[in-house]
Amino acid sequence: MSKTIFITGASRGFGRLWAEAFLNRGDKVVATARNTQSLNGLKEKYGDAVLTLQLDVNNREQSFAAINQAKEHFGTIDVVINNAGYGLFGTIEETSEEDARQQIETNVFGLLWVTQAALPVMRAQGHGHIIQVSSVLGITTLPNLGIYNASKFAVEGLSETLAAEVKDFGINITLVEPNGFATEWAGTSAKQSETIPAYDQVRAAFNEDMSDTDIFGIPEATTPAILKLVDAQTPPLRLFLGKVALPWAKQTYEQRINEWEEWDAVASAAHGK
Repeated sequence: MSKTIFITGASRGFGRLWAEAFLNRGDKVVATARNTQSLNGLKEKYGDAVLTLQLDVNNREQSFAAINQAKEHFGTIDVVINNAGYGLFGTIEETSEEDARQQIETNVFGLLWVTQAALPVMRAQGHGHIIQVSSVLGITTLPNLGIYNASKFAVEGLSETLAAEVKDFGINITLVEPNGFATEWAGTSAKQSETIPAYDQVRAAFNEDMSDTDIFGIPEATTPAILKLVDAQTPPLRLFLGKVALPWAKQTYEQRINEWEEWDAVASAAHGK
């Protein structure tokens, strides 16, 4: 059976690829973007199967209005994919207040507003699947992306909590955690903080690591995984995309567990009894 899928940030990157994949197999798609002109090609190609809506996810009222319009138009919303977001490059000290607030506003609060808007619709239906596009950088971190890391760690905590709260309503939550992919995430979509010369070496090391193109996946290769995820009867809470993410996560957790165990006597004594 076809599904109705609401996607934020559908103008390019993963959002655009996945929207087209759903439409090509006969699903209905609500494609949203800040600028609906970027969605004209979808409307021309897929006609009534797609509803294009202007949406700035930072605007809570607009997020609720878009979800309600999608529900009225197609009668149901089976899947919400919170894909809107961007990268902010810069060390913690370099990041301005404005840049930090805007990053959290979009990557965390924008996702929260759309999620809150979708939940009443899905509760009334008795089913639904909310897919939060997080990142492997919500599991581990890289220097020069501190506020972005923080935004994805927030998405992880929010979504894991939400999964426990809504499981009895027939609503599933999945965190999709891509490793690096060759999208525009680090290009025109990204923002760079003002730089401080003291961090030139940190930045140079980061740029050298990012120059290894073998670590970046092919965006188009993610579509079968997303289709399978949406069709799953019991979708996972977390799904990595790419072959780099899991080994990296394993290494990170091994280091964490070793350190926690090394300090366990101190931690246990702090319990007091």
